[in-house]
Amino acid sequence: MKTSHVAQKLAFLKPLFCFFLIGLLLMSLSRFVLFLIYVDRVGQVADYWLIFPLGLRTDIIMMSYLSFIPVVFLLLIPDSWSAFLNKFMNIYCCFFLILILFMELATPQFIDQYDTRPNKLFLEYLIYPKEIFTMLLKARPGSIILIVLVLAVVIFAAVKWGRKLFYRKPSSYKLRLALLPLFAFLLFWGARGSLTTRRPINASNAVFSNDQLTNTLGLNSTYTLLYAAYSLKNEASVQKMYGKMSEKEAYARVKKYMDVPEENFLDPEIPFLHVDRPDTVLQRPYNLVIFLQESLGAEYIGCLGGMPLTPNLDRLSEEGILFTNLYATGTRSVRGIEAVMTGFLPSPSESVVKLSGSQIDFAITSAILEEDGYTSSFIYGGMANFDNMGSFFSGNGVDYIIDETSFDKDGNTYAMKGTWGYSDEDLVTKANEFFKSMGDKPFFSLMFSSSNHEPFEFPDDRIELYEQPKNTVHNAMKYADYAIGKFFELAQKEDYYKNTIFVIVADHNTRTYGKNLVPINKFRIPALIIGPGVSKGVRYDKLCSQIDLSPTVLDMLGITVEHPMVGRNLRHLPDSVPGRAIMQFYDINAFRVEDEVVILQPDKEPLQFHVANDTTLTPMALDTTLARDALGHVVAAEYLYKHKKHRLGRWGLNVPEKDK
Repeated sequence: MKTSHVAQKLAFLKPLFCFFLIGLLLMSLSRFVLFLIYVDRVGQVADYWLIFPLGLRTDIIMMSYLSFIPVVFLLLIPDSWSAFLNKFMNIYCCFFLILILFMELATPQFIDQYDTRPNKLFLEYLIYPKEIFTMLLKARPGSIILIVLVLAVVIFAAVKWGRKLFYRKPSSYKLRLALLPLFAFLLFWGARGSLTTRRPINASNAVFSNDQLTNTLGLNSTYTLLYAAYSLKNEASVQKMYGKMSEKEAYARVKKYMDVPEENFLDPEIPFLHVDRPDTVLQRPYNLVIFLQESLGAEYIGCLGGMPLTPNLDRLSEEGILFTNLYATGTRSVRGIEAVMTGFLPSPSESVVKLSGSQIDFAITSAILEEDGYTSSFIYGGMANFDNMGSFFSGNGVDYIIDETSFDKDGNTYAMKGTWGYSDEDLVTKANEFFKSMGDKPFFSLMFSSSNHEPFEFPDDRIELYEQPKNTVHNAMKYADYAIGKFFELAQKEDYYKNTIFVIVADHNTRTYGKNLVPINKFRIPALIIGPGVSKGVRYDKLCSQIDLSPTVLDMLGITVEHPMVGRNLRHLPDSVPGRAIMQFYDINAFRVEDEVVILQPDKEPLQFHVANDTTLTPMALDTTLARDALGHVVAAEYLYKHKKHRLGRWGLNVPEKDK
């Protein structure tokens, strides 16, 4: 009888308990399903069972934060406001439970693409709902329909029964006030995740293995999404995430990897601005065309030991320098553009393509060549406003931006227009016509492909399909290679060909996943340089980075250039200098020198591994000097951006006349 009486007195807490327990149930059930989906991989991790207690703790943290407002309303609002309170509780609880359900339903699709739970990338894609929804509807219609149906049923149930489930019965106001300190303590304890640590528990506390996916299963997707949004504030200071270092030390640690003589640096106010003089100065410099390939990972390239999907690129590799051990700096197209167009160091912040402080007077390849009379262009089959590309290029002086709208004006003369714009063969046809129109004036162009992107749409009857059905990643790879072959077939018939240095390079690989904190093998990409004076049939096997390409090709144009890019000129890098690659995987940074890699994670001590091969990383004792070098490269990016020091000399510098 006493128990029944107590239950009646505490009945007003029913909405809170229902909200809290349903939330825990949704997230725990989702974690168990994800475990079953990925059991073959997760089961290889020692102590993999920790994902469940760690996950429960994260779920309690999440629900504690979300329960703060309901607790305040339940305990402090008087009964006279019951109508408002019950309506609010119904809307609030249903909204967040449906959000939790949606995030968990979306998680398998996100993991399948990015090998981690929804994070900052998920937020970025929300900016382009039309493109993303169209892509998903075409590529994964079954999953989208299932998610919509489940949400529709749940929303219907919420409308029908939510008012009863989250209804607060009248109760004693004195009792509610008496319970307020207890619930405040419980929520504080739950939200911190512990009372014994000096800092609240966060996402890094779920890291217990070297497998990124397994670690994130110890979280929940609402938490990772909200944590990503909250962590954006830390991008103002990466030193809060990885460790402190002075500006002077950071620049010094980057400089020692550049292989640039000290006398070539031009001004201490722009720490990495230096002059690069070619072996031979040409009266008429060479053009430069960079053909950036969407998602073309090394594992798909025949001449790199990959799949037999690229006969044209394999053939062209005998016409120039093939880089066999080159690594992308990131996993997004904007990160690839950042690397090949600006040579800027990758960081946990947004790519500079999207950051507000780099939309003008930021040193990019076209601006570097402008002083030598180059006309510059960006040619893309899709919309240039995607990922802020158009604004970035326009603000930094690119003369012509040719995108989907330009193709539209030509009328129905192209092969196909898909989800991401016009096909790659349309892109190369348009580019070839534009380059012909340049006459004898030197030009620079960045071409950016798009067909090799989910939902993998390309014209019929162009290639012999590698597999069925048609719209698969492997068939799209073959089509991308087909377009590369067509471009060179067209270009070789034109006068500009004999005066042009061509670079073919991927922006990143396809799905970046693996059992290691940083799946190094998924960062390896192809790069090929072809052109006059370029040695044929050469394979450059030293470890190198995407940021090394621009300094290397700028040295091939036959002009003296000044630029602040920190990448290495691989043409003149001594054999004795160890190879180096820099990789950024969400908020994890890898700094690799030959077979040793240091990995930096937020709020964690650096880790070092021996790279036996790209998929086998063996823990080893930390080399503190190498760890400081790794930190220096991340911190330097912050200082360069914040203080506007990735710029050219003519923007406020008096460069000695002999160096002009």
